Amino acid sequence: MRIEYPEFERRRPLGPRDPGDAWVITDAGERYWGRFGAAGLLAVDHDRGVLLQHRVSWSHHGNTWALPGGARHQGESAEDGAIREAQEEAGVPDGAVRARAESVLDLDVWTYTTLIGDVVAPFEPVISDPESRALEWVPIDQVTERPLHPGFADSWTRLRGLLEVRPAIVVDAANVVGSVPDGWWRDRAGAAGRLIADIAALRQQGVDATALGLPVTTWFPEISIVVEGQAKAVADATGVRVVRAEASGDDAIVAEAARLAEAGRTVTVVTSDRGLTARVVALGAAVHGTSWLRALLPTSGR
Repeated sequence: MRIEYPEFERRRPLGPRDPGDAWVITDAGERYWGRFGAAGLLAVDHDRGVLLQHRVSWSHHGNTWALPGGARHQGESAEDGAIREAQEEAGVPDGAVRARAESVLDLDVWTYTTLIGDVVAPFEPVISDPESRALEWVPIDQVTERPLHPGFADSWTRLRGLLEVRPAIVVDAANVVGSVPDGWWRDRAGAAGRLIADIAALRQQGVDATALGLPVTTWFPEISIVVEGQAKAVADATGVRVVRAEASGDDAIVAEAARLAEAGRTVTVVTSDRGLTARVVALGAAVHGTSWLRALLPTSGR
């Protein structure tokens, strides 16, 4: 394997824009763009379909349709790289897309990460990069009618099957907080607040697909946490839905699981309470105990 910078980059007096803007060339001569891998955004709009880019003729596999994307920068996460490239190439506004999943193609010498994201603030794409001939919202059932980039064509069948998968987690806060004797009973709201902060960090980090029993690599599920009693004084947190039980915490958890199931979500409830487990399983939800969640939290290694 070797790394090769494009001719126009090698001639720049200050060197390449970023060390990642280079070709990875295998011993067999196969070329992949992005020294540190590449990433693209599969933005999904409920009403309009998915955002595709018509690539200019001089680009790699030109005159084909693919996702906005490109080489990751040195030290850049796949999610950040996909969003940055989509902003540079399609004018995607800050905060317009919420991450749902990452699918990684790993070829050992090179990786390509597809970030599946849901449009939460509708926008019109803007051509802001010379690599685009056009940018369009394409209905999902019409994607294959376009001449697709070979890499995107190979992955589209698998990716399309994921577009209806929307995982959600409902957390029994009292059960999780009470599973560790760390003095939580002296400040129930404070203990619940720490749990919520950890869960918000988990939502940002993502959950390994195998932990959820789902395909691809990483998911960023919707997460609801149900609090009751003194813990209801807890503050809200970005990325987590805090449900304050008016009466029974168990009843609120069942209601939240039912709401998500009716909305088409794949629901997982976190609790070690046997009675509650039976009630949510009847709704079709999966159930994991408190140790399952604690092992996933970014603070589990402390």
